[in-house]
Amino acid sequence: MGRFQVMTMTDAAAGRVREIVDARDGAQGIRVGIKKGGCAGMEYTIDLVTEADAKDDHVEHGGAHVWVAPEAALFLLGTEMDFEKTTLRTGFTFHNPNQSSACGCGESVELKPADLKALAEARAAADAA
Repeated sequence: MGRFQVMTMTDAAAGRVREIVDARDGAQGIRVGIKKGGCAGMEYTIDLVTEADAKDDHVEHGGAHVWVAPEAALFLLGTEMDFEKTTLRTGFTFHNPNQSSACGCGESVELKPADLKALAEARAAADAA
């Protein structure tokens, strides 16, 4: 039976999540969400999870655990979370098909919600597999 996941993560992202969890007592993973803010309108949020919330969607890859806030699911449907280290920046990145634009500094994005029907169909297909 398949398991529905709102988003996916790369091996690099999973590795970084595991590093974060290993460095903090009681941590189980991270929680990804969105909030209003920044010049483009929305920002991704990342918080440490010490106790999972049953309302969150759970994503697991390579032993790394990420929970997605329910209010963010429609904005994150189909997103791939990655982790990159460059000369100028180190952090999680999000390849999000629901992103319509981003600010020049890259700290905020404009997101359109995915079709609710698409979310329901994805969940049903995973349950049927």
